[in-house]
Amino acid sequence: MARFTLPRDLYHGKGALDTLKSFDGKRAMVCVGGGSMKRFGFLDTVVANLKEAGMEVELFEGIEPDPSVDTVMRGAEAMAKFQPDWIVAIGGGSPIDAAKAMWIKYEYPDITFEEMCKVFGIPPLRRKARFCAISSTSGTATEVTAFSVITDNAKGIKYPLADFEITPDVAIVDPTLAETMPKKLVAHTGMDAMTHAIEAYVSTAHCDYTDPLAIHAIRMIQRDLVGSYNGDMEKRDNMHNAQCLAGMAFSNALLGIVHSMAHKTGAAFSDYGAHIIHGAANAMYLPKVIAFNAKDPAAKARYRVIADEMKLGGANDDEKVQLLIAFLRGMNDALNIPQCIGHYGADSYPCDQGFVPEDVFLARLPEIAKNAIGDACTGSNPRIPTQEEMEKLLKCCYYDTEVDF
Repeated sequence: MARFTLPRDLYHGKGALDTLKSFDGKRAMVCVGGGSMKRFGFLDTVVANLKEAGMEVELFEGIEPDPSVDTVMRGAEAMAKFQPDWIVAIGGGSPIDAAKAMWIKYEYPDITFEEMCKVFGIPPLRRKARFCAISSTSGTATEVTAFSVITDNAKGIKYPLADFEITPDVAIVDPTLAETMPKKLVAHTGMDAMTHAIEAYVSTAHCDYTDPLAIHAIRMIQRDLVGSYNGDMEKRDNMHNAQCLAGMAFSNALLGIVHSMAHKTGAAFSDYGAHIIHGAANAMYLPKVIAFNAKDPAAKARYRVIADEMKLGGANDDEKVQLLIAFLRGMNDALNIPQCIGHYGADSYPCDQGFVPEDVFLARLPEIAKNAIGDACTGSNPRIPTQEEMEKLLKCCYYDTEVDF
């Protein structure tokens, strides 16, 4: 038996924020990140709509990119004082992910972060509050997923929380919010979405319910991402839907080692002044992981289907896989994303010498590889790497060398 879970309600299209006026509740805690949602007026609209619904509203602001365990605990404390019956998170993946984790701690004050990280081990929620997610970026799709990623800064590791309990009750997918994204964010979140769709399609947990969502998202992203990056707002609106479809797919089909590696490298070099941004990490690692996974016949057959759906050509499965890899690398170039860690600058743009020194990467490689293998996303990858294989794969992602194992 398998399970397929999505939010109870998904409101989409321009003007979807107005649905907040119909919410039934007494108190709403609104969780938000930096200043963009306030600067563009979306936060004021959310608050006004909730107040029109008759609710008292309190804000929890300033949730950082790559939200930390400390932020989660502070937010849960604020919720414990305010006692909301609605938690409304607005913004990119970071504030929504953080609010999901706060929700768990709010409902279960004694739960530890380690217990929250137990895969599909979160106790029943909605005893105190329901959850509404409003996405402003076109990539993470956390507004429809059973996942949250939280960073333990002390360990320099990103931990995915995974449980259908944290699937939001309501998702609002209003493309007007996404039209305000800066170009770099369009690129990174777009390649995150492409990675979600491709990994969901080849995951060992894929099914008839997830495959159509993944394939349609791939076709849309192929068609619209670069144009969205270059300022076409119709394509930007389309991407907001595409990333949501990819999220529906991977929330139920799960992911693979592209995400395992991205989770475990993202904050691993923060002492050198930067993170490897999640979407950019996925973009760099995805071609390498496809080459690694394609050694598995079942995975190769599914990559062939993807290549055919994208109309990439190729006379046989091997050619189709190579054309898929080449296409994705071409997208990285078009979106100004580096091809490897060694050329990843602190500003996330390609450069001759990246911010991660070679000797530091090699010294930390065994531990990063070990953590990546232990990541929650590894179990549904079509090919499970050994420690040696993961280290070799990560080296390929650092030096941009061919995967021949």
